[in-house]
Amino acid sequence: MADVFRGLNLLETLKDSIENNKLSDVKDAVEDLLISRINLAVVGDRGDEKATFINSLRGLGPGDEGAAPSPSPAAPEEVAGYPNPRHPDFRLWDLPPVPSTSPFAPERYMEKVKFSRYNAVFMTFTQTLQPNSVEVFLEARSLQQHTVYFILFAVAKDTEKSLEEKRKASVGVLTSQGVAQPKVYVVRPSTLEKFDFPGLLEDMGRDLPEIRAHALLLALPTLTSTLVTQKKDAFKALVWAAASLSGGVSAIPVPFVASMVDSSVAVRILTKAQLSLCLDNESVEALARQRGVELSRLKGLRTCVLSLEVTKGEVKKRLAAAEKDLATTSSKLVEMAMPRHARSVSRSFTAMLQALNGAIDEMAADAEKILAAALGEGK
Repeated sequence: MADVFRGLNLLETLKDSIENNKLSDVKDAVEDLLISRINLAVVGDRGDEKATFINSLRGLGPGDEGAAPSPSPAAPEEVAGYPNPRHPDFRLWDLPPVPSTSPFAPERYMEKVKFSRYNAVFMTFTQTLQPNSVEVFLEARSLQQHTVYFILFAVAKDTEKSLEEKRKASVGVLTSQGVAQPKVYVVRPSTLEKFDFPGLLEDMGRDLPEIRAHALLLALPTLTSTLVTQKKDAFKALVWAAASLSGGVSAIPVPFVASMVDSSVAVRILTKAQLSLCLDNESVEALARQRGVELSRLKGLRTCVLSLEVTKGEVKKRLAAAEKDLATTSSKLVEMAMPRHARSVSRSFTAMLQALNGAIDEMAADAEKILAAALGEGK
C-alpha cells in the first residue's frame, strides 16, 4: 500500500506527493482506492438479527441472491464468509459466539477464528453483554487491535426503555472489567440508518487506517444522506488523484503517467461510483423490495445517463466537452485543486477534473433522490 495514506487527510496527502514528485505513490493510491479491500467480522449468536445485519451491510434483503441465510448452515464453531456481490473486495465474516464457559482463554478463541485478520470486529448481542466477550475485547486491545465494537441488536419486542436498560447493564459489565469510557451501540439490523449505527460509522472512520475507512465507505449501501455526501467527496478525491497523473503538474516526467489518465481510468472511477452510490439496477431493485417502494418510481429518479450505465462513449463525450469548455473553468477551481508549488496546469488535468467532478455531482444527486424516496415512502 502506498505510504501516501498514513495518518493524513487523503486529498492533502495526495497534493503533497505531487509537490514532491512522488507520482508513483499517487498511482499506487489510485489503485488502492479503486480496489478498496476490507474484511469485517460479526461475532455473536447465529439468529435472524445477525443474518439481517450481515445482509443490510451489503444492501441485501433475506431473499436476495447471496444473502446470508437464517438459520445459518455453518457448523456451530465454523467461520462463514459472505462476499459482497457488487463489491468483491468487501467481505463479511460470520464468527461463532464467544463461549460462556469458565475458565475462558480469550487468546484460544481469537486464534481459532483468526481474529487478527479482520480490519474491524462487531461483538453483537441481544440481551446483556457476556463477560467473556469483554475478555476478548481486552485481549484485542493488548495486541493493539483497537477496532472492536459492541453492538446491542434492537429486536422487534424491544422498547426504548428496554433498550436503554440493556445498554446500561452492558456498560456496567464493561466498566466492572476495567474498560475505560465503554461504548455500546444500539443497532436495528433491518434499518441501519436508525439508532446508533451512523455514530458507529463515524467512530470507525476515525479508528481505521484511512485506506480501510475509505474502503468501508465505498462498499456500504447509501443508508443516509450523509453517507452519499461522504461518498461523493471520496470520489472527487479519487478524481483529483487520477487527473494529477495527466502530466503538467510535476516538473519531473514519469513514464507511466500518459497511459494512466485516459478514458479507461475515468470509466473505472465512474463505474465504481455507480455501484457505490447504489445506482445500478440490482441495487435499486433490492432497495425497492426492502422498503416496499414502487420500483418504477425509484428507477425514474435516475436522470443522469451515467447512473443508468457507464459507457466509454459517454465518458469520452464528457471529457471532450470539458476540453472545449476549459475557458470557462473558474480560477478558484484550479487554485484549490493544484499543489502550492505547481507552475502550470495541463489541459488534460483540468478537463478530467471538470468532466468527472460534474458526473459525480449528477450521480450523487440521483442517489439522494432515490434515498429520500425510499426512506420517505417505504413501508
